[in-house]
Amino acid sequence: MHPLESHRPANANAAPRVIAVTGGKGGVGKTTTSINLAMALVNAGQRTMLLDTDLGLANVDVMLGLSPRFTLADVFAGRCELRDTVIEGPRGLLVVPAASGKRHMTELLPQQHVGLVNAFSQLDIPLDVMIVDTPAGISDGVLTFCQAAQDIILVVCDEPASVTDAYALIKVLSRDRGVNRIQVLANQVPNVNEGRAVFDKLERVTSRFLDVTLSYLGAIPRDEWLRLAVQRQESVVDAFPTAPASLAFRDIVRKIGQWQAPQGPRGHVEFFTERLVAAQGSACA
Repeated sequence: MHPLESHRPANANAAPRVIAVTGGKGGVGKTTTSINLAMALVNAGQRTMLLDTDLGLANVDVMLGLSPRFTLADVFAGRCELRDTVIEGPRGLLVVPAASGKRHMTELLPQQHVGLVNAFSQLDIPLDVMIVDTPAGISDGVLTFCQAAQDIILVVCDEPASVTDAYALIKVLSRDRGVNRIQVLANQVPNVNEGRAVFDKLERVTSRFLDVTLSYLGAIPRDEWLRLAVQRQESVVDAFPTAPASLAFRDIVRKIGQWQAPQGPRGHVEFFTERLVAAQGSACA
């Protein structure tokens, strides 16, 4: 049975919430955050898909100990359909792996990024949430995947380079892609106060120069159990459920559950736009 067949929802037209996890620079723990958020959502009863869009240096499948038969590189090469790349990970998490070491995949045209977003809208995937793990930097792919998501979580560390690169990404998303709402998650912080201080630092400069609203989503503590889970190719929320990082991820998921539902297409490229329209049409019928 294909992994998708066992995940039929009560309402297949309901639009999933699509959350892009991004970070400006590399090394801020973006992929680890994506994996643990996705697993915490699954554990909270949400039908969840994790989409790896780092098309040249993919590592979601490696970090979860998965061995995909097909990746997004095979889709672009015409070797398989997008549906064929979906594999089932721990506890039923659905994963769409990207390709690692495929330089040509980092040179896709802007319309190919948009085409990938639109391809997901054509899939009959019964989901509550899709987590989109973006590459580092401010490439066209990063901007398109963030723009196409309903929500953006920006992962930032208490390092000058991380804050500077986060601000650069916010600026480009705001000025070039019309993004005006971003959730900020402080990562690898020694304590809660440090997490809030990182956010305040970023928010001060953003509010002065940009027309964008930042919200503080919370902080993930520096945690030796998290490092150990990565070595074991597991999520910390599954490997060590009572670890400080696991408790923090569960708290983040509770906050996400309080967000408003997606409000409908915003007039540009967006994941699952057709299903959003279909859901609204049936609600009005």
